[in-house]
Amino acid sequence: MEAQASPLLPLAQALDPCHDVADLLARAVAQEEGKLIGDGYHEELDRLRGEQRRARQWIAQLEGRERARTGIRSLKVGYNKVFGYYIEVTRPNLHLVPQDYIRKQTLVGAERFVTPELKEYEALLLHAEEQAEALEKELYRSLLDQVAQRAPSLLATATAVAELDVYLSLAQAAAEQGYVRPRLHEGDEIEVVEGRHPVVEKALAQQGKAFVPNDCRLDRKDRQVLLITGPNMAGKSTYLRQLALIVLMAQMGSFVPAKEARIGLVDRIFTRIGAEDDIASGMSTFMVEMAETARILRQATPRSLVLLDEVGRGTSTHDGLAIARAVLEHIHQRLGCRTMFATHYLELAALAHELPRVCNLTTAVAEEGDGLVFLYRIVPGAADRSYGIQVARLAGLPHEVVERARELLGWAEGPPSPRPAPPDTSPCPDLLREILSLDLANMTPLEALNKLAELQQKGRRASHPWP
Repeated sequence: MEAQASPLLPLAQALDPCHDVADLLARAVAQEEGKLIGDGYHEELDRLRGEQRRARQWIAQLEGRERARTGIRSLKVGYNKVFGYYIEVTRPNLHLVPQDYIRKQTLVGAERFVTPELKEYEALLLHAEEQAEALEKELYRSLLDQVAQRAPSLLATATAVAELDVYLSLAQAAAEQGYVRPRLHEGDEIEVVEGRHPVVEKALAQQGKAFVPNDCRLDRKDRQVLLITGPNMAGKSTYLRQLALIVLMAQMGSFVPAKEARIGLVDRIFTRIGAEDDIASGMSTFMVEMAETARILRQATPRSLVLLDEVGRGTSTHDGLAIARAVLEHIHQRLGCRTMFATHYLELAALAHELPRVCNLTTAVAEEGDGLVFLYRIVPGAADRSYGIQVARLAGLPHEVVERARELLGWAEGPPSPRPAPPDTSPCPDLLREILSLDLANMTPLEALNKLAELQQKGRRASHPWP
């Protein structure tokens, strides 16, 4: 072994070819299916197997010999587990049966016989098989004992080979996929230039497509929480997961899929991604989501990396928005851990103006007529639309459903120009009075946000009734 890297030297010393074991196994272990010990390893076992072969050959040739001797062309030699080997003769040919045949079994249309010689060869075969099987098991146990004596060397070699296989696999992936050596440090800054998701990149390459890389920077001073908005399918989840994989790969000693990477060490990576339930345990999708989020909030430390994807989506809009905001505020103000927070609650983007270490990012998309083109780029800023209807159309929703959704969304966001102005009976004065009556000085930010959302919904319903 010519490698000079210090981690590889102890592995080289642990490698023992164990030539004695290899030679023993090569001589002893059978290559044929159905055998444990190979031919030529043990003289007595070879002798017993030879007797078996001779007896089987004699029995195999018996049918031809007896047909020629008796003139019974339909004569058959057979075997079953109850009666063993036999010679079967049909009833019309019973007058041709020789005197040395011994009747063994009577059937409807035939008789079965044995001969003294057939019984002798059958006994020889069965005895040889029984002895050979017992001897083979004994030899196999002895073989295991001999190999077990070399267990320490074998296990040490296996461990070293397994570790070398990990290094080789990582090195091969790095060379083939263009990974770079990350720089690890004790600080809290994580900076990745043109990072890529190793699995998604490989899958796209198999389809002849290129992966779109993205930068990422996290720290605990200015960019503790990255709040990521944008439509489904635009790359938010991939962006979260690729950072987690890059950090994990870096800390396990691997090169990483990026152009450059500086990784401030993390103690643990926490994720709340995807939707699943555990109905058998009475856990709904939302309950599972909340239980996972609770575990993160209890266990994460300032050195952790936290990935949260769509917290609060499993309940009503107001409840979900309130939970998402409360979780984000808790992470920012209490935990201090580096966090990537992907959400469809566009209202949360306003927190970047209230919380000093929250930064807005969004997924870039381009609209082409009624269509939507995903650019898979993560850029500064916040999404102003969710593009849910466009994504639904891409997913194959019926045309009439998509168009009805557009119509309803238009009325919810504001009436088209031909629609007449609302009558004078509008409840806007009532809404104004309700706003003026609010005791803002004694309301928390979350209470104020929820109240504002409630008033907004009232105004929309009153001014723009559904068609």
